[in-house]
Amino acid sequence: MSQLTVTTKSKNGQWVNEVEGAPHLSRSFRDKEEAVQAAREFAAAHDREHRIEESDPTGAITDPDPASSPEAESAGPNPQVPFSEPG
Repeated sequence: MSQLTVTTKSKNGQWVNEVEGAPHLSRSFRDKEEAVQAAREFAAAHDREHRIEESDPTGAITDPDPASSPEAESAGPNPQVPFSEPG
């Protein structure tokens, strides 16, 4: 029987560990280091091979910061906070 692999790779702005032959065991992570550590632990515990697919940075922002949007810059003071003048 051939050894199945756990592959760590970048996918849609996240790092994922895909488990060959068991897609229900695949997981996603915020960063590469976290994904690699989890994959190594899983592979060792389940007698699997671990490999990493390197990828070029896409430059795409997949989860933009709402505070940096043009609407946030032109909104002015927070309408939820009442404004009172000193004195």
